[in-house]
Amino acid sequence: MKNKSQENFLIRFIKGVIIALGFILPGVSGGVLAAILGIYERLLHFMAHIRKNFKSDFLYFLPVGIGGVVGIGLLSKPLEFLLQHYQVIVLWGFAGAIVGTLPSLIKASTSRSNRDTVDVIWFFAMLIFGGLFLYFMSEIFGTIPANFLGFTIAGILIALGVLVPGLSPSNLLLILGLYSPMLIGFKNFDIIGVFLPIMIGGIIAMVLFSKGMEYLIDNHNSRVFHFILGIVVASTILILIPNPRIPDSISYAGVGCWTIVVSVVMFILGTLLGLWMSTLEEKYK
Repeated sequence: MKNKSQENFLIRFIKGVIIALGFILPGVSGGVLAAILGIYERLLHFMAHIRKNFKSDFLYFLPVGIGGVVGIGLLSKPLEFLLQHYQVIVLWGFAGAIVGTLPSLIKASTSRSNRDTVDVIWFFAMLIFGGLFLYFMSEIFGTIPANFLGFTIAGILIALGVLVPGLSPSNLLLILGLYSPMLIGFKNFDIIGVFLPIMIGGIIAMVLFSKGMEYLIDNHNSRVFHFILGIVVASTILILIPNPRIPDSISYAGVGCWTIVVSVVMFILGTLLGLWMSTLEEKYK
């Protein structure tokens, strides 16, 4: 019994490490990974009804959480290096991964009802107006500082990426200029300055939005997913467009033919990876 318990702990720990990819990789959704690994529905129910079966659910997800923290610490350093030295190639690969998940999102948007005019309006409204809002966000609100409050906001976005399958919070963090500072904090295991506010933001989002997300997915599935589709497409486009307002924005200065060729190859490979991940999600949902 003890060995089986230890094995289950290890399996859930590994699941946490994998889900950490959804926290730090643009184009990867923690919610999708949780669905692939078979823990999304239990996590959403736990967050939406946190007082019900709290002890058993908490003990179940404890190794997942530990694995997530360890995974973030292990993966952030190589990712920071790649972005620093091969930014264009890496971001085009991420964009391909996002594009590869779009067929799954489109399918999910009509899984419970047919697409109607309001759904189409939701999509284009988020694509156009949401995209413009994200692009000029720094001018509207000013640059979000990489401090305790800024990382609390990052934690809220990361939690939303778990609650909403298909939504990649790293896309938004790139646009907000919080992505690189977050990776540096993760790499250095900055517990007080980065991990703590992100954890606080994540808990706030989980408590405030999980019940609402459970209700929306159950009762307005099509509207929710067309909203998500608009945001995902808009944020993907913005990742590949230079924005002088954002320090971490992509830069094509000095890019040669070799970089272009490799970026195209990475985009294609990323798309295939996204399609494969979507297939896994359907299989293990």
